[in-house]
Amino acid sequence: IDKLLADSEWTPIVPFREGKEYKHASVEEYTTQTGPADYVLFNNKRALAAVEGKKVSVGPQNVLQQAQRYARGFQNSQFNFGEYHLPFIYSTNGKVIWFQDLRHPLNRSREITAVHTPNALEEFLSRDEDTAKAWLKNTTIDNPLLRPYQKEAIAAIEKAIEERRRNMLVAMATGTGKTFTIINLIYRLMKSGLAKRVLFLVDRRA
Repeated sequence: IDKLLADSEWTPIVPFREGKEYKHASVEEYTTQTGPADYVLFNNKRALAAVEGKKVSVGPQNVLQQAQRYARGFQNSQFNFGEYHLPFIYSTNGKVIWFQDLRHPLNRSREITAVHTPNALEEFLSRDEDTAKAWLKNTTIDNPLLRPYQKEAIAAIEKAIEERRRNMLVAMATGTGKTFTIINLIYRLMKSGLAKRVLFLVDRRA
């Protein structure tokens, strides 16, 4: 787990000391009102995440609730998201990593391939999702070259995003303008500020 944190720029890894101010570090056994968190990740003098570590033989998804408990019991935080005082949590056995964004009650946990870097978490915090989603909701899909069913597809995807779904499948027949539809969607996602970078993969082999 130390290596996972170090690979994502969460160093130094230091033991907890009462009363010490941490600028940028992974702090082991950090004391909270609900027990010591295995790690708390600090950046720019702010605690951004709790990490619950388990043995390789233990599946980390089921212990994510322990990290939630530490996020509830974290003291002297700059954050307040309902019952939570940390924005992000992780659980990992050193091989599998589960992550949850605690800033909204509809956000669900998900498996990821690496712990986010400090810059990535800071970027998450800098985004104003509510404003971006309001822009999508209130801005008409008005490209005159879009066909009615293409506009319906874009609207359906944006509605799913508003509901905080992470996986959407759009199926359209050959020649119906899938690429043009998605390019218009990407434009709206970036214009609203909801997306900063988009990966568009095209499979050319059946």
